Amino acid sequence: MSRTVLHINASARHEGSLSRLKSAELVAAENADIVITRDLAEGLPFLDPTWVTSTFIAPEERDAAQARALAFSDSLIAEIQSADTIVIGTPMYNFSIPAVLKAWIDQIARVGVTFAYTENGPKGLLTGKKAIISIATGGVPLGSDFDFASTYLRFALGFIGITDVTILDKDGLAPAKAA
Repeated sequence: MSRTVLHINASARHEGSLSRLKSAELVAAENADIVITRDLAEGLPFLDPTWVTSTFIAPEERDAAQARALAFSDSLIAEIQSADTIVIGTPMYNFSIPAVLKAWIDQIARVGVTFAYTENGPKGLLTGKKAIISIATGGVPLGSDFDFASTYLRFALGFIGITDVTILDKDGLAPAKAA
């Protein structure tokens, strides 16, 4: 059985990017048969009214404009659905994630596709996957009161069903546990 890794790069920089370097090492260590690479520095569209409205319309009832509005989102979702492991390399910008990584999360968090509402609350539909995230923090300690990136990423991935999440700093170290 082949293993697939989805490699997400969120740094605006290519040269000298510590998150790109570390996430590439993490991808290589996975020894996957297939690696899908998504470089978010190339840009992603933000959600707009047509996109939002279209998500609440059954696929077979969408008109051509609504289908086009969701086509890119559909391709991003297909990537994450096909992956066994998601490796994300991201810097911490202003104590959180880059806007383009938030845009990626917005595109893949789709009701009825990657999560569902149930009588017990939301339920993630992308179960059985793991995520490894390398965050270059620029000196902000992971897990500190100033780290909004790791908490957000763990929550957002868990929301869509990915609960096996490992978060590492640029050196491959997990944040210190509170005593």
